Amino acid sequence: MNITIPDITTPNNAILAETIEHVRAILGDRMDQLTVARAALGLFFTGVKLSDGHGGLCFTPIKEIPEAVCCPSSAKAMPLSGKLAGRSVKACLDDIFRDNVLKKALGIATLNALSAACWDLMPNKDYKFELGKDSFDELKITKGGKAVVVGALVPVIRKLIEAEADFKILELDPLTLKPHEMPYFAEASRAPEFVPEADLMVITGTTIINDTLQGLLSLAKPGAEIVVTGPTISMLPDAFFARGVTSLGGILVTQPDELLDIISEAGSGYHFFGKSAQMLIVSKGA
Repeated sequence: MNITIPDITTPNNAILAETIEHVRAILGDRMDQLTVARAALGLFFTGVKLSDGHGGLCFTPIKEIPEAVCCPSSAKAMPLSGKLAGRSVKACLDDIFRDNVLKKALGIATLNALSAACWDLMPNKDYKFELGKDSFDELKITKGGKAVVVGALVPVIRKLIEAEADFKILELDPLTLKPHEMPYFAEASRAPEFVPEADLMVITGTTIINDTLQGLLSLAKPGAEIVVTGPTISMLPDAFFARGVTSLGGILVTQPDELLDIISEAGSGYHFFGKSAQMLIVSKGA
């Protein structure tokens, strides 16, 4: 019998738009006065420092700009190079909803920096906020349960293999997986087969960039543990919790200038964790 697999690519505009509204509700008019003090679009991460001193990160979606292979086409990919300092926060947030992926990454980094500003103003939060903890370390793998990993999340995959878990890896590019991981691989288009059965789902935060997160969440069964993780997702959690996510594993930037220096030199998390940024877990519950 032929089965038609529906397209799970659904714009994440609602999640991001709601998060921006939550930020505005907390920051109020001061948000309109904020600008970008510094920006860096590195090989692995895109980052900003705002005029109030807060910083934010986002994954740099290099694979989404295959045309950026020479000077003219690269200029098209990021036409604002040299003009980002002093740009308004509002303009950066507006870019989240446009087609240019580098501008979108910069806008999400800005949203993450604004979320950091909000957390400074929220001594009492309606959720659990833990600094210095890795969301991968906190995962609970239940015997007999099924799991889905979205993206080549090496620590999670290793943990699931060691536990002899029943799981699938949904990944757009199988070349990112090692030979011993390939038996667990499934084409990303097969998400409707596996996600509704998963008791645990761990999703890379880059799905907020490629517009697949909302579609994945709509497939999840009620009561599933859903963890979305990565620097890209380091933002206020309300819109995610409303769609069934149980925790976000992100990054809180603590030394924006140092971090931007590192990512501008092709630095990765190994270069800044515990130095200019801390791991962060935001989860449901007091």
